[in-house]
Amino acid sequence: MFAKVVFLDLNSFKMQTENVVDYIVNWLKDYATNAGVNGFVIGISGGIDSAVTSTLCAKTGLNVLCIEMPIHQAESHVTRAQEHITQLKARFDNVSDARTNLTPVFEEFKTEVFFDGDQATIDMALANTRARLRMTTLYYYAGLYQLLVAGTGNKVEDFGVGFYTKYGDGGVDLSPIADLLKSQVYQLGEFLEVPESIIKAAPSDGLFGDARSDEDQIGASYPELEWAMDMNDKGKTADNFSGREKTVFEIYKGYNSRNKHKMIPIPICEIPKDLI
Repeated sequence: MFAKVVFLDLNSFKMQTENVVDYIVNWLKDYATNAGVNGFVIGISGGIDSAVTSTLCAKTGLNVLCIEMPIHQAESHVTRAQEHITQLKARFDNVSDARTNLTPVFEEFKTEVFFDGDQATIDMALANTRARLRMTTLYYYAGLYQLLVAGTGNKVEDFGVGFYTKYGDGGVDLSPIADLLKSQVYQLGEFLEVPESIIKAAPSDGLFGDARSDEDQIGASYPELEWAMDMNDKGKTADNFSGREKTVFEIYKGYNSRNKHKMIPIPICEIPKDLI
């Protein structure tokens, strides 16, 4: 684990939690109704983001299909995912679930590709492949039952550090919590009575088959990244900081710069009119 400096007071985010929940639920319901679909499909990871998103979707009263998609998954992730699904089905009769074991698919994929490069590069490519196999699975069920794929990314992940897989967990139909910071997602989780085991668990993308956390990978905690995102929005630079603050700010800027391609529309080569 990395040494932490919590720069933001999580209690400073005085959200109107109940009103935010109602707003998102109504937004989801209106969008799905206008799209003429039956509801939502969501990948359940055992983490706070998918737990909050699936609960919000369940509150619409529309059909919600929760999908487990293990690929050599850490047992703690599986246990939390199953606990959440069990609780959600007990609370909402519009929730159903399915389990698609993608481990054999992933292993078969590995037999058909070649491995070239250092081990870290190979591991990252395979991690992203896991996310893309899951996206494909979600869209299969979405097509089967006329559902929308609900994204689970939060504001820091989606627009700060780009901590998601392009066309993996980033491949969704709509993003109900993408305007909320991670700390605000936790506030919603407590209000929505997400299982305590999920509230307390260290955030993890679960793409490496072990229990490594997001903080282990990024090098900074979400409270730290929220602080850095706020400082960046205020026009600060690394020269404004020292020590751990400088380190965290540089981590944030590095991810933000490298992952900018995920956060902007796909570039289109616009051909001059006199050529076509």
